[in-house]
Amino acid sequence: MKRSRTATIVYESVLLAAGVTSATIGLRGFLLPVGFIDGGVTGTSLLLTELTDTPLSVWIVAINAPFIALAYRNQGAQFALRTLVAIVLLAVTVAVLPLEVVTRDKFLGAIFGGIFLGAGIGLAIRGGAVLDGTEILAILVSRHTILSIGDVILIFNIVLFSVAAFVLSVEVALYAIITYAVASKTVDFIVDGIEEYIAVIIVSERSDEIRRAIISKLGSGCTIFDGKRGFALEQGDLRNAAILFSVITRLEVTRFLGVVRGIDPDAFVVMMTAKDLRGGWVKKRPLKH
Repeated sequence: MKRSRTATIVYESVLLAAGVTSATIGLRGFLLPVGFIDGGVTGTSLLLTELTDTPLSVWIVAINAPFIALAYRNQGAQFALRTLVAIVLLAVTVAVLPLEVVTRDKFLGAIFGGIFLGAGIGLAIRGGAVLDGTEILAILVSRHTILSIGDVILIFNIVLFSVAAFVLSVEVALYAIITYAVASKTVDFIVDGIEEYIAVIIVSERSDEIRRAIISKLGSGCTIFDGKRGFALEQGDLRNAAILFSVITRLEVTRFLGVVRGIDPDAFVVMMTAKDLRGGWVKKRPLKH
């Protein structure tokens, strides 16, 4: 158990170090040379760097400090300590890392700055910390209001980009939106991986045949829920129905639907994005032929 815990700490530390390095490349190599900003606290730090003589590394620590305190109160000491270490390390590397400007092209700076910054944030999340305090604020606000985490981040960035358009230029604000969009998708890719999972619910008269096909032809797992068909309006007992539940990757959706429709064209199928999968049988198992 001790060795396993040590290996976990080393693994998470490597992820944090890689995340800080990637974010530093995005900031120093792409965004700072062209005077662009991102969303969230990092974008706010970049904006204040453009408006003042204070270095970016100072703003990164100063603006994130209140959010680290919030993390300590609401997410625990371990998460707050990791976040503090990651943010301080990011500030130090931004200040001292000898890194040449990669490009001064505005479009390339916006795109690749977003890629490297997003990859850094995603790797830090995988390592158990954050490099941007906006998510900490969003979690806290969502607990006490009707707003979701996404709503809070969106409102924060709308205000930030509006201020950037006013004090810098509309062009910089538009490029900032591109950078933020690219960074967000990169974070999703790093955190969720290339295999985005889809949860599938199937209601069919031929549920057992479909279940066997899911296992034998697709190599996917399948769970059965006992339910009742609830669309009938007439009096009397509703018919029992075996409801199938399975999880597949997005790349398997077309083939999965083909197998289901081939057995029962009238099957009722519902698909939804599945997040944070743990345990169970998700990935394909080797099938015996």
